[in-house]
Amino acid sequence: MPQPLTLYLAAPRGFCAGVDRAIKIVEMALEKWGAPVFVRHEIVHNKYVVDGLRAKGAVFVEELDDCPDDRPVIFSAHGVPKAVPAEAARRQMIYVDATCPLVSKVHIEAARHHDNGLQMVMIGHAGHPETLGTMGQLPEGEVLLVETVEDVATLTPRDPARLAFITQTTLSVDDTAGIVEALKARFPAIVGPHKEDICYATTNRQEAVKAMAPKIDALLVIGAPNSSNSKRLVEVGARGGAPYAMLVQRAADIDWRAIEGVSAVGITAGASAPETLVDEVIGAFADRYDITVEMVETAVENVEFKVPRVLREPVA
Repeated sequence: MPQPLTLYLAAPRGFCAGVDRAIKIVEMALEKWGAPVFVRHEIVHNKYVVDGLRAKGAVFVEELDDCPDDRPVIFSAHGVPKAVPAEAARRQMIYVDATCPLVSKVHIEAARHHDNGLQMVMIGHAGHPETLGTMGQLPEGEVLLVETVEDVATLTPRDPARLAFITQTTLSVDDTAGIVEALKARFPAIVGPHKEDICYATTNRQEAVKAMAPKIDALLVIGAPNSSNSKRLVEVGARGGAPYAMLVQRAADIDWRAIEGVSAVGITAGASAPETLVDEVIGAFADRYDITVEMVETAVENVEFKVPRVLREPVA
């Protein structure tokens, strides 16, 4: 007789509106212009999604230099430095920007503060495509990056009284609050965003994990190792009291020995992980245990973003 096990399923989980839109953009571009369509950087951080689009004719490259002039190119949901679309325009390429509108909001905010003569402080992860894209909206030296509270102490702005801060959209809400507090303590005149930069989807997924963490013996986050929001969910779960928290890309990655003897497991998925992979993980548990599935719902999402007009117009 299989051992009974309760699976707590986080809601919301998985795809957010920005990811959904970015994937649609690639699919619609393939329909409109045929294969190949080039995509600069992984459209979203998920191998399953990227492999699926590759099979349909998308070609993923790291730089614009890797794209021919005569094929369309799409910029990933994470956003790109200003120099990238400028170069695509110079080369007279067809390009479609799949940057998440909530990331674009941060870009606009940074430009507005810059126009007002403020130097920017960005809270984000060095080397992450979103951070590179946001910092690349302004001239060199105009955006100072901080990753931790400790980094705030070593900041050397041009004028401490003329600063504003922005954040990557996929950070830990709690960690970011600590960094913002340190920034405000050191630079009392610093200007914050009009509305929180961390996106609704990141916040909602973290809240669902916090609600679930005290009930479970183990947390599995379905997501990619290069997905910032997925890695934050693992940290939030561990900090919220889950004795074991692990990131898995697919059911095949589950370490069954590590969760032997557990009676309650929480499952969530990062914003770029499709529901198919959640179903696959639930199926793997159903093969081994007598499962009961319970939903832990902390918010209902009904956000939808339109795809760019160029994809909704017929081919000229």
